[in-house]
Amino acid sequence: MGCRGAPSRAMIRRVAIVLLGALEACLAARHRLLGLDVGTKTIGLALSDNLGTVASPFDTVRRGKFARDAAALAQLIAARDVGGLVIGLPISLDGTEGPRCQSVRQFATNLLAVIDRPTAFWDERMSTAAVTRLMIDADLSRKRRGELVDKLAAAYILQGALDHLRTLRTAAPADRPT
Repeated sequence: MGCRGAPSRAMIRRVAIVLLGALEACLAARHRLLGLDVGTKTIGLALSDNLGTVASPFDTVRRGKFARDAAALAQLIAARDVGGLVIGLPISLDGTEGPRCQSVRQFATNLLAVIDRPTAFWDERMSTAAVTRLMIDADLSRKRRGELVDKLAAAYILQGALDHLRTLRTAAPADRPT
């Protein structure tokens, strides 16, 4: 379900979760995307540039009460001109969705009740492991890896989504999914 051709935002109070391929249709020109790596203790955050090509690690929010977390995210979204969200979905290696996926989906649903931005999920399998491996190869201390892992994982998730969107944009019309 896409945003173009759908009723205007004035007619709908909240934006639904959309497929990643439909996310761009929901965004105003030159708006950033915010990537989220939602964990049980922290939320890693990454921001795209205004052109939607590069994801950069931004911050980590220590989780607390949902209302406080949502308020912090709302403030960031307003201050950084964020037009949409990409939330990492922790699908199991075998492709199934377990309790962690359910938790992230519920977080997204609750967040959309507070923040009116189009949101898409992106498969985050192995993002934390890949980022940790890179930090170990870079010889970062365990303490430094702990400080960076969540926001770097969010950047890894967001960059994967941005790369996929770029592939969809450049695909020949016959190759585009419907």
